[in-house]
Amino acid sequence: MLSHLFKLIWNKKKSHALLIVEIWASFMVLFGLATLIVINVRNYREPLGFAYDNVWAIGLKSNEDTTEVANKLQRVLQRLKTYPEIESVSRMGSNFPFSASQMSNGIDYKKRHILADFYVTDENFAKTLDMPVGAGHWYRAIDSVGKYTPVVINQKAKEGLFEDENPLGKIIGDRFRVVGVVTNFKAKGEFMANNPAVFELAKVDAFWIDTMLIKVKPGTDAVFEAKIVKDIASMVKGWNVEVDYLTDSRKNQHNLVLVPVIIALIVCSFLLINVGLGLFGVLNLSIAKRRGEIGLRRAIGATGSGISTQFVGEIWVLSTFAMLIGLLFAAQFPLLNVFDIQAGIYIIAIVIAVLLIYGIVTLCALVPSRQAALIQPATALHEE
Repeated sequence: MLSHLFKLIWNKKKSHALLIVEIWASFMVLFGLATLIVINVRNYREPLGFAYDNVWAIGLKSNEDTTEVANKLQRVLQRLKTYPEIESVSRMGSNFPFSASQMSNGIDYKKRHILADFYVTDENFAKTLDMPVGAGHWYRAIDSVGKYTPVVINQKAKEGLFEDENPLGKIIGDRFRVVGVVTNFKAKGEFMANNPAVFELAKVDAFWIDTMLIKVKPGTDAVFEAKIVKDIASMVKGWNVEVDYLTDSRKNQHNLVLVPVIIALIVCSFLLINVGLGLFGVLNLSIAKRRGEIGLRRAIGATGSGISTQFVGEIWVLSTFAMLIGLLFAAQFPLLNVFDIQAGIYIIAIVIAVLLIYGIVTLCALVPSRQAALIQPATALHEE
């Protein structure tokens, strides 16, 4: 049966060549889209590592004011702590969670080197974001005694620098001492990868640590926001004061990820619809041209299900040949470690693309194959 299908396809190789190219192109597009979706789904299933509900980021820009900037920031911090609506306050750099700002740097331990995201925060950062510390403790002011700056790292940074070694108390980058380890910290949202992260204790006189994270009590509304903006503006005249809700910033980050995926999904859907219509038309034309062959097969005992299976089998053989070519291309991605993505993600994407292609071509072949099965031998031979 299989050899017969190959002969039928080979005899019409010119007419089938374009169909093979279309299926191959569809497979490659589906492979790329499936890879993108699998990456985002895997990332989304990993926990963020912190809580963002009822957390606001207050950005302070001193503009042309250059006098005692650090002291003014400290006064604002102390003022925010006096509000009963605020449960916790933390001061950090502008790369707060879900922001567009990012600060990365390389860091070493012995002969191991990683690229990590750096966050300069005070001792209340973990409390404000409800971050659990898996090992050691979150840094405190007393940890800064000595020449080394206390840092907390996440699990990804621990794996990259220390593997199975206990990181607590170790010196990294020649100037940092690890005092704690958190599990995850996905600052750019659920769809982003859990990259290595290093949290550094901020110095009190650091004038560029100009963002205040505040955790407010549930139910706190825009009236309170207007109140604190007015109070801060009166304390630091001429400064810009901006308030970002982390819930809103999170939605913006999600949109940056989801919009390209949705666009790719729409483009891929149009391509698959065109391929499906092409398959449907080719099979209908094939039935019209092969009515005599079908009638003869029915006359010598072929059943309707056998005729239907033949047409579905032909399109399956075509699809398999096209996808074998596609697999030669797709297999290069995990073998060459393209885009530094785990090989398992590419394999899952390949399986999804293969199953979808087989599903699409089968659906497209069902109606024409059933039409072929209904052809009566006497009618077909009489027309011939």
